[in-house]
Amino acid sequence: MKFVLEVEVPEENAVDELQRILRYWGGNLKHYEVKPGDASVIYDSAYQEVGAWRIE
Repeated sequence: MKFVLEVEVPEENAVDELQRILRYWGGNLKHYEVKPGDASVIYDSAYQEVGAWRIE
């Protein structure tokens, strides 16, 4: 299994945004089977799409 997370966040608040993204995704992991093909869009704190994760 390969987990891929790709996000683009501004440098000025990158640490805060990445912490929030990882906490949110980690908390929602139970909603996925975590098998190849699973994927989801990633949003920042302003609910703008900034990337995605996927299982390959």
